[in-house]
Amino acid sequence: MNVGQRAEADRLRAVPLEAVLRLSGAEQDREDRHKWRTAAGVLSVTGAKFINWSQGNGGGGAIDLVIHLQNVRFAAALDWLGRHFTSGFRPAPLAPALPRQLQLPPPDPSLLARVQRYLAGQRGIDCALIDSLIRSGDLYADHRGNAVFLLRSNDQAAVGAELRGTTAQKWRGMAPGSRKDDGFFAAASGVAFPAIILCESAIDALSCALLYPGHRCLSTSGARPNPPWLAPLVNQTSEVYCGFDADPTGDAMAAAMIALFPTVQRLRPARHDWNDALRAQA
Repeated sequence: MNVGQRAEADRLRAVPLEAVLRLSGAEQDREDRHKWRTAAGVLSVTGAKFINWSQGNGGGGAIDLVIHLQNVRFAAALDWLGRHFTSGFRPAPLAPALPRQLQLPPPDPSLLARVQRYLAGQRGIDCALIDSLIRSGDLYADHRGNAVFLLRSNDQAAVGAELRGTTAQKWRGMAPGSRKDDGFFAAASGVAFPAIILCESAIDALSCALLYPGHRCLSTSGARPNPPWLAPLVNQTSEVYCGFDADPTGDAMAAAMIALFPTVQRLRPARHDWNDALRAQA
């Protein structure tokens, strides 16, 4: 590669990743503007770096991204970028993403019994644990009969909610405007525990708390290896375990977390997830 070719490669490598993703038909997540859904899996983009959480790998720069998305070699990636981003290309400034206002569903006490029956009867959650969460306000029923699990920040402010359907049709989601980076669901609050176990969902956190009494079990609301609130917890707690699901995604995200926080240990459920393990034990 001569000097001119090297300069052109450097120019194309610096093309904003967001421009490449948009041109490739990727969909930007409405809740997390760093996350993109692509044909190759879910990507997180930070500046010129990207990582594919579905595959557990990533890279840096637009050339690497094209190689990753299109499964082509270096020369083909350069050619594609050169055709779409000519020497006169100037990226349009990205519009700032406005944070969505949190919209928690209003409680519907008339459907609370249905949520209790679902969690106790179908999920095997201990009734005393369910009642304690209801008393604390961390669990309630909405007008659709969904179980609503509140995410709280360090100052106990509600910053979001996991929603779980309680009918025969399986459904899960988040309250609009939930800020998963600002807080988490805890299976128990107001108590000091020597060890923390991180789980993928509120129901898994509740199940894990029953299987591992004396541990503080938290939900990361998805297999996320580096939520911003995690680093302070790791620094303050002597034992932190990653209890993500026993599947390829859970294993990959656990490995990514441990790479970032070497003191974190892997705690793999005996079944696919902690609720499966809890029900199998019962």
